[in-house]
Amino acid sequence: MNTKNIQTFGISCGKVSECHAIIHADILDGSFDKQLANVMAHKQTLLESDEGRGAVPVFMRFFVSDAANQASALRAAIGDEKCAVSIVEQPPLDGTKVALWLWLQTGVEVNGDSEFSVVRGGEYDQCFLASCKDSTGVTTSKAQMNHIFSDYGRMLAQEGMSVKDNCVRTWIYVQNIDVNYNGIVRARNEYFSRNGLTADTHFIASTGIQGRGENYNDYVSMDAYALKGIPEDKVQYLYAKEYLNPTYEYGVSFERGTCVHLSDRRYVFISGTASIDNKGEVLYVGNVRKQVERACVNVEALLAEAKCGFADVAQMIVYLRDPSDYDAVKTMYDEKFPNVPKVIVLAPVCRPTWLIEMECIAVKKN
Repeated sequence: MNTKNIQTFGISCGKVSECHAIIHADILDGSFDKQLANVMAHKQTLLESDEGRGAVPVFMRFFVSDAANQASALRAAIGDEKCAVSIVEQPPLDGTKVALWLWLQTGVEVNGDSEFSVVRGGEYDQCFLASCKDSTGVTTSKAQMNHIFSDYGRMLAQEGMSVKDNCVRTWIYVQNIDVNYNGIVRARNEYFSRNGLTADTHFIASTGIQGRGENYNDYVSMDAYALKGIPEDKVQYLYAKEYLNPTYEYGVSFERGTCVHLSDRRYVFISGTASIDNKGEVLYVGNVRKQVERACVNVEALLAEAKCGFADVAQMIVYLRDPSDYDAVKTMYDEKFPNVPKVIVLAPVCRPTWLIEMECIAVKKN
């Protein structure tokens, strides 16, 4: 169902079929409530279509323009959904106040709440974390990141899992990233080191990007995806060393990409990827078009290591620092990837000279 406001990618294989959708509002001059109702109506249309019939949401992420004033209305509209629901202030740059990434699957049962849910019925149990925040009242990004990882570790432990052995993907949202990013980097490095995640073992695919929730004193929040019981030899880490350098070389700890090989399909999680070379240097400073081209080259190289390509991409998120670049960037992505579900949002990257960053998930039958 690729229409103006609903872009989808579906795959049917094995017991569990799935669909990724990016849903945009088609009301540009309405209130948030009207635009949200419009997005939710599109969601219902998808669920009632041939592509969505029989499927249930396993994860939802809402990109909103003003989380402080919109989160309560959004939660009311979501109602009693059992899946994890992420709410992040990363304004859609198409002029609307809300957009939705929706992950649907058939043949599964979802249990949990809007922060942490478990999806059973597939080859492996899936665990989703959404908008996890510090609850202790600490006032630095480093301390908040430490507590978030510790809380997440306890949640996984209750399901017989751990961050090291089971977490496949994280998304870390940082309020005022130019000020607070270094704190989350130090906290993640320390937590990983304590828990056996090192350059000699592995890290976790991740995006660290500007975003905030509804509370002004929450400097950090996190979404995450984990798989229970996945054997170590079924997880492949992606490097594309001709194009990108290992992240630990410049003091951060995440994987460029991770491929999980299930019996019937593979998932490829590409981390936030920008215009960077294999020495860790930013390329094409000040030229957003050239940065788009290089970011796409880097992502294509990572996908190729997993024997995938852009035709297998199920969803794509593009982050821009400068909203005035939107028209040029949208034109480029529409030309390159006309059928890929995607959203372009306002979200500065961790280095000021990076004007654009992109991430994606690919799904391919084995």
